[in-house]
Amino acid sequence: MSSSAVERTILAIWRVEQPRLITSLSRLLRDVPLAEDLTQEALVAALEHWPVSGIPDRPGAWLMATAKRRALDHIRRRRMLDRKHALIACDLMQEQEAMPDFDSALDDNIGDEMLRLIFTACHPLLSREARTALTLRMICGLTTEEIARAFLIPAATVAQRIVRAKRTLSESGLAYETPHGEALSQRLATVLDVIYLIFNEGYSASRGDEWLRPQLCNEALRLGRALTSVAPLEPESHGLLALMELNASRTAARTDANGDPILLTDQDRSRWDHGQIRAGLRALARSMELAGAGGFYALQAAIVACHAQAASLTDTNWARIVELYTKLAALVPSPIIELNRAVAIAQTQGPQAGLAIVDRLADEPALKNYHLLPSVRGDLLARLGRHAEAHAAFERAAGLAGNLRERDLLKRRAAEAAALKRFAI
Repeated sequence: MSSSAVERTILAIWRVEQPRLITSLSRLLRDVPLAEDLTQEALVAALEHWPVSGIPDRPGAWLMATAKRRALDHIRRRRMLDRKHALIACDLMQEQEAMPDFDSALDDNIGDEMLRLIFTACHPLLSREARTALTLRMICGLTTEEIARAFLIPAATVAQRIVRAKRTLSESGLAYETPHGEALSQRLATVLDVIYLIFNEGYSASRGDEWLRPQLCNEALRLGRALTSVAPLEPESHGLLALMELNASRTAARTDANGDPILLTDQDRSRWDHGQIRAGLRALARSMELAGAGGFYALQAAIVACHAQAASLTDTNWARIVELYTKLAALVPSPIIELNRAVAIAQTQGPQAGLAIVDRLADEPALKNYHLLPSVRGDLLARLGRHAEAHAAFERAAGLAGNLRERDLLKRRAAEAAALKRFAI
């Protein structure tokens, strides 16, 4: 295996293991920024040693052992004498001596521990944007560039937010905890945002060679279910869970045998998980019982429910989807929501009506490098028979796409439009 291939493998392993490493170390050290720093040191150690020694049989256990050794060194260097740190050091040394397989070393409540980590990183002392960026970095292992892409902002802005957030957490001495009562409510909105962004990164990866990252989707679902237990009377916690369950129900139909994306229009709906659809509909009903029908996540869940309950694309209640997107846009004005509304309007009023909305969005600064804008435009142009323009739009979308699988799909669509253009001539 070449050195570049080894490095790619290490980074792939890192994406999987990083959240659990930070969660476990945060639980032991009660210091989230320190835990994140130590896991980064473990990655550096892997990049130094594994190309020479080979990737270990249990890479997660190797990374955890390395991170815990670094934690012990850190404690010893600082010569912490108070009882709290002495107990932590004792726990670390005992675990280091035993060091079973990494998976079995974590307790069964890793989902609850990860939720506690998210709540700690989402403290009101931090700005909402900083909380989200810091948690995505720690839980998803996203780079600053990937987080910037998710928020459509410069990478330098994200980097500054993360540095400031870590400094604030380090200097504040905040408790590592799941809050209750009013404190929970203060952090809930950001926690919901973070969990959904984790799910979205798994549902449609912004970077890399694979379009789906199922582990992230599953982790977000586990966190969402745990959150409904922590905040059972919060309608949006149920709305978010409904949205994730309903979206995840399509997973098996979203890629072919080679892992390439399959668009909603071409999916085999018999492969959708109808048990998961029922779970999502139950969560949505619970959100509505709690008067949450007009919430940000509940509205999105209601849109996905329209797809989940339709036997085919033509059976979909597109008028209802347009209505829901209109309510969503009024609640949270966003060019991305407007782009999605344009797709729905194209289904009810024709592609020209949808294209008129898309063209009005062309000068939106937030969508300047957003690949789905030219992708949607290309689709609508193709439906109108304007294949030369569709070809150009798909080529632009492919150039902006960060995910290899998505880029290949857009290139194929560009080639199809080019072939139809030649045929038309």
